[in-house]
Amino acid sequence: MLMYLLLFSMFLAGILSFTLNRKHLLMMLLSLEFIVISLYLSMFMYLSLMNYEYFFSMIFLTMSVCEGALGLSVLILLVRVHGNDYIMTFSSLW
Repeated sequence: MLMYLLLFSMFLAGILSFTLNRKHLLMMLLSLEFIVISLYLSMFMYLSLMNYEYFFSMIFLTMSVCEGALGLSVLILLVRVHGNDYIMTFSSLW
């Protein structure tokens, strides 16, 4: 029970850091990866507790790696175009 509480607090800390670090795109991507890691650990604990197979966790890891690569490529593109990773300079709507 304590392990699930710890994983849930990791998830909430990731969401809190995501909402508080809205200025930099790199910090937002790092907090998203922290959320993905906490979700993966909780899913792995659940699957091992119920004695299920780990195929879904491999699909989840594959999708999270694709998400990370896409986020880094968008970060590199925006830094090359705008010169920084501040969210406020990307759009004139903010």
